Amino acid sequence: MLRDATEEDVNLMLSWRNQEINRMASRTHHVISADEHAHWWAAVRVDPARRVLIYLRDGLPCGVVTFFDLRFDAPRTGSWGFYLDADALAERGETLPAWIDVMRAAVDHAFDVLNLDRLDGEVLAHNTAVRQMNRRFRFVEGTGRAEVHDGREITVIPISLDRAARRRR
Repeated sequence: MLRDATEEDVNLMLSWRNQEINRMASRTHHVISADEHAHWWAAVRVDPARRVLIYLRDGLPCGVVTFFDLRFDAPRTGSWGFYLDADALAERGETLPAWIDVMRAAVDHAFDVLNLDRLDGEVLAHNTAVRQMNRRFRFVEGTGRAEVHDGREITVIPISLDRAARRRR
């Protein structure tokens, strides 16, 4: 289940984003400071092209789903990303089920709530597990491009999922 993020979620979101596994799967590896996070939160709260949602598993907050670059003219498009409370989910042995569940919830939200025609995103080329999961959800990869972040070169691959290609339950 997804719900809107609130002020009460800010510290949880920051702690999850700063977990090493989440930093290593992101463009930037540095630890996000409280000030940097507060600046981000202040900006997303007032941006009509962004949504920040909390993923709940068995009633517990366990992750963040972000939608951004939302365009509500035709075609309706948007980009997305997510990260989980990887440490707590691993302790409970729930990482894979939560990962599948949050992706399903995010795709459902994109097409059923935001009514998008296409959902876009990005994946790091070296993140083969995420790339495989994206294919399971029928995302299509584009051509990767090299970028430099935090002093390191990475290859970023765009992904997209059209409404018509979406896997239905």
